[in-house]
Amino acid sequence: MDTFRAFRIVNEDGKIHGAIVNATVAELSAGDVLIKASYSSVNYKDALAATGTGKILRRFPLIGGIDVAGVVASSADSRFREGDEVLVTGYDLGVANDGGYAGYVQVPAGWVVAMPRGLTAFEAMALGTAGFTAGLAIVRLQQNGLRPQNGTVVVTGSTGGVGSIAVAGLARLGYDVAAITGKEEGHEYLRQLGAREVLSRGTLEMGTRPLEKARWAGAVDAVGGDMLAWLTRTTDAWGSIASTGLTGGVELHTTVMPFILRGVSLIGIDSVSCPMEIRTEVWRRLATDMKPNNLAAIAKEISLDGLPDAFATLLAGKARGRFVVNVR
Repeated sequence: MDTFRAFRIVNEDGKIHGAIVNATVAELSAGDVLIKASYSSVNYKDALAATGTGKILRRFPLIGGIDVAGVVASSADSRFREGDEVLVTGYDLGVANDGGYAGYVQVPAGWVVAMPRGLTAFEAMALGTAGFTAGLAIVRLQQNGLRPQNGTVVVTGSTGGVGSIAVAGLARLGYDVAAITGKEEGHEYLRQLGAREVLSRGTLEMGTRPLEKARWAGAVDAVGGDMLAWLTRTTDAWGSIASTGLTGGVELHTTVMPFILRGVSLIGIDSVSCPMEIRTEVWRRLATDMKPNNLAAIAKEISLDGLPDAFATLLAGKARGRFVVNVR
């Protein structure tokens, strides 16, 4: 425990980059709970942060990684004891607080989730922030009335982390899932996850009318931009869209017509500051009825040394599923 490996991100004269270093617990951000980490994961946000492509980090230097799973090494909070299996996603982890790309992680107790029964540390990080986001989207859609008998649910960005787990989780719950992807080589992968229909993004006829033919009972959208605008025009009466991402752009050009003539709901999904009561319930469901049947097909294990390649793959839009980082 004297030293451990960590992927630390620095800003040198405006150039942001990361490297593997030897770190100590004394150097870590302050916190009530010290976690001996087992696994972390790689999210699009991690790639933006570590390369400086996006203005994510709020201080430098900082150990990256917005997810971590492991066991409690020590705790000043009575809710957690040494040896407890736990996970942390969101909050300021890997943004303003040293993150999960390290042998040890120290965080406030209020961020820590007890590992739900039914998940291993590896599985928890195969889900990670992306999986939690997908699970939260599904829960919010169900709270808004989405049921399998309502019709087809469409998932965009479906070969990515959020999309893959949304497809698999919805299929596990009995929904008829349509997956949209720009990757022709990803069609069979999506069918293996449970998609009944796979649509090529380049062949979609989006139209320009305020309302197009209604096709979807619900949607999980990880793309944003023109794709999200199209979903507002094609979602059926009283359907819901969960907005989780912005890889296709941050602007949304639509009209009020879908909302006042079809009763469509647009639901924002914020996985970072989600209240703990909701957070623990989503993790419980990810470990039970929403748990993908094929997490092994979604996840690829890498080491800390593999992070730069994983970041590049994500930023190039070539990632499929999830990268799980073995930090031990």
